Amino acid sequence: MAKRNTFSEDEQVQQRPDLAQFGKVLKYVYPYRSSIALSIVFMLVASATSMVSPLLLKRIINDVVKQDDYRDLVLMIAGMALLALLEIFVTLFQQRIMGTVGHEAIAKIRQEVFYKLQKLPFEYFDSRPDGKIVVRVTDYVNDLANFFTNQLIQLFIYIVKLVMAIIFMLVISPPLTLVVLLAVGPMMACIMKLRKTVRGIFPTHRAKVANRTAFLIEVIMGEKIIKNFNRSEESKKTYMGVHMESVNTWMKIVRLNELNTPIVMLFWNLGMLALYGISLLLIKNGNSAVTAGTVVVFTSYMSLFSGPLTQIASIIQQLAQTSSNLERVFDTLEQPLEIEDEENANVLDHIKGRVDFDHVYFEYEENAPVLKDFDLHVEPGQTIALVGPTGAGKSTVINLLTRFYDVKQGAVRIDGIDVRNVTLESLRREVGVLMQDPFIFKGTIIENIRYGKPSATDEECIRAAELIHADEHIRNLSDGYNHILQERGQGLSAGQKQLISFARIILKNPSVVILDEATSSIDTETEGLIQQALAYILKNKTAFVVAHRLSTVRNADRILYISNYGIAESGTHEELMKLNGLYAALNKAGLQEEN
Repeated sequence: MAKRNTFSEDEQVQQRPDLAQFGKVLKYVYPYRSSIALSIVFMLVASATSMVSPLLLKRIINDVVKQDDYRDLVLMIAGMALLALLEIFVTLFQQRIMGTVGHEAIAKIRQEVFYKLQKLPFEYFDSRPDGKIVVRVTDYVNDLANFFTNQLIQLFIYIVKLVMAIIFMLVISPPLTLVVLLAVGPMMACIMKLRKTVRGIFPTHRAKVANRTAFLIEVIMGEKIIKNFNRSEESKKTYMGVHMESVNTWMKIVRLNELNTPIVMLFWNLGMLALYGISLLLIKNGNSAVTAGTVVVFTSYMSLFSGPLTQIASIIQQLAQTSSNLERVFDTLEQPLEIEDEENANVLDHIKGRVDFDHVYFEYEENAPVLKDFDLHVEPGQTIALVGPTGAGKSTVINLLTRFYDVKQGAVRIDGIDVRNVTLESLRREVGVLMQDPFIFKGTIIENIRYGKPSATDEECIRAAELIHADEHIRNLSDGYNHILQERGQGLSAGQKQLISFARIILKNPSVVILDEATSSIDTETEGLIQQALAYILKNKTAFVVAHRLSTVRNADRILYISNYGIAESGTHEELMKLNGLYAALNKAGLQEEN
C-alpha cells in the first residue's frame, strides 16, 4: 500500500495542460457526434452573421445616408435587426445543444466515478483522506461540467469569430488589418504571459483546497472527540492554517487577474489611435478603399478582437486546471481493480465452513510485513478467538478472509477453494462481518436492519431484532421500527447502533461469522444478552472473534495469540492459562477486562 496522503500534504499537480487527459473525454462525447456537428453548423452561421452587420453599417455610412430616399436606410436597419435576431436564436440553439451534450457526458463521468468507487479495494481508501476522494467526485467533476458546457463552447466560438474577422478585414483593407494585428499582438503577448503566471499558481491552489476539504471532513467526523478533549481551539488554528494557505494562493491569482483590464485598455486605446491615424492618412492621400464606413467596420471588428482574445487567454489558463482535475478524476477511473472476480470464478454456496490459511505472507507497505508464513486451519463450526497487541495482525487475518485485501504469498481457502477464485458477491454473502464501529444509514431502523437482507419481510427484521434482544430498545423509541435515524445513527447510543448491526448479521445468516471487536461498545448487561443470542447465531457456524474482553473469548474452541508476524500461542483458555505465557500474562495484567 502506498504511503497515506494527509490533509497537510499537497497532491502532486501538473503545471501544464495535458492534452492526453482531454483525449480521454472523447469516448464520452462520441455518442453525441451528430449533435456536435449540428452545433458546429449553428456556430458558423452565428459567427458569419456577426460579421455581416458591420458591413451593412459601412453601406449606411458611405451610401445610404447621402440619399434623400430613406427606404434603403429602413431596409438596412431592418436587415441589421434581423441579423441580430438570427444570431441570438442560432446561438441559443447552439448553446443549448452543447450544454445538453456537455452535461450528459459529465453526468456519465460522474456516474462512472461513483460506480468505480464501489469496486475499488480498501487500499485505495486507506491511502488517502476521505476529503480528497470527495473533491474528486464533487468539486473536480463540477469544474469539468462548467468547463465543457460553458468555457469550451465559448473557446470554439471565439476562435471561429476571430478567424472570420481576420478574413473579412483582409478583404476590405490589408493595411488596416495590419494595424489591428500590430495592436492586438503585443496585447496578447502580455495577456498570455500573465495567464502563464496564473496558470502556474492555479494547481497549487487546487491542492490547497483539497487539503482544506480533507481536514474539514476529518473535523466533522471527529466532532465529538474534538469537543470531549477540548481541542476546538487547536482545530480552529489548524483550519486557519490550511484555509489561509488556500486564501493566500487565491489572492495571488486575484491580484494578477486584476492586471487584465489595464493591459487590454492600454493596447485597445493605442490600437484605436493608430487605426484612426492611419485611416485619416490613407484617406488624405486619396486611398479610395478607405472611407468613413471602413473605419467604423474596423472599429467593430477590433472590438471583436479584444474581448474574445482576452477570454481565450482566460480559457487557456483554465486548461491547466481542467486537465489537472481530469487527471485526478481519471486517476480514480483508471485505478486497477486488484480485487475483482476472476474469469469463471466459482460461486460459494452451502459451504461447510472449513477455513485454511496456507503459509500466508502479507504487507500493507513494502518491506513491512504484518504476517509471515501464517498457517491456520479451522474446522467447520469452530470458534476462533484472536488476541494480541495492537497492530499485530488480528484484523489483517479478517481482511484477508473477506478479500478486503489479497495475500501477497500463500492462499486463504474456504472449503478448500481459494477465496481469489470465487465471486466476491458469494464470498461476502457467506462471510458476515461485524465491525467495531457500526455504520448506520439515514433512514428508518427497520430499513437499517433490512440492509443485511434486502428481500427480508418486516416480520423477519423484527425477529432478528428480538433474537439479539434489541426489540425492547427499538420499541421504546418514537415510531418504534419506523423511527427515522439521521446520518451515522445520530441520537442512538454506541450500544444501540451495535445492536442494530447485530440484527443485520442475524438477518443475513452467513456461514462464516466474523466479530471484529463487535461487543466493545456494548455494556456488560447487554453483552450478557448478546452472548445468549450469539450462541444461537454461531451454532454450527465457523466464527472468528477479535476481542479485548475476556468474556468474549473464554468459550472459544481455540484462542490464538497473534504476535511477531504469526501465531505465538494457540489453545483453549484453560490450556493457555496453564501455559503461563503471553496470553496468561495478558489476563493477569487485567488488560482484557479493562477494555
